[in-house]
Amino acid sequence: MTITEKRQARVRRMLDSRLGSVVVILEAVRRRHNSSAIMRSCECFGVHEVHLVRGNFRPSKGAARGAERWLDIHHHETTESAVMDLKQRGFSIYVADLMEGAHSPDSLPLDGPVAILMGAELTGVSDEARALADGAICVPMRGVTESLNVSVAAACILQRVTERRREKIGDGDLPEERKDSFFEEWMHREIESRRGIALRTKSPSGADQ
Repeated sequence: MTITEKRQARVRRMLDSRLGSVVVILEAVRRRHNSSAIMRSCECFGVHEVHLVRGNFRPSKGAARGAERWLDIHHHETTESAVMDLKQRGFSIYVADLMEGAHSPDSLPLDGPVAILMGAELTGVSDEARALADGAICVPMRGVTESLNVSVAAACILQRVTERRREKIGDGDLPEERKDSFFEEWMHREIESRRGIALRTKSPSGADQ
């Protein structure tokens, strides 16, 4: 099974534009459509890494459109483990919340790597997340309705934060070793997928259908 050089080059270009310094944590986002839509936004805006806390985050195919295949996804049993893992790597943690003093996507400090923590649909981020975070971020609103769907809020935040981060660093900043590792994993999955398709399209007699 071979993968064309053109397709390999396209994946390499995608990885070159990926951000390793902006990541997302999803804390108890229970509705599959919402968690999948957030992962789709991450992929579209070039966020490479997503951390999932609590629950079985099975992506909804209609919302994710396969975006999860292009992300580096980490699972955690607790919010604390996700936050502390990222803090040890030098990330500042900002919860998506309407708390007093929250930054907007335009004012969020981006001198170093940041993690955006999104909470549950109805209750928002947990008290534990607020206590562990370095601050908060929210989308400025001018209407009577003072809240957004969690996946919409994530998209609004990520679009601006990723663009501002790129203004500081140029384009992507994913380390070369992580790009190479992801590329090799993608190659393996692609070859195995094509091998499986080839087997399924064979008739019982071994002739192509």
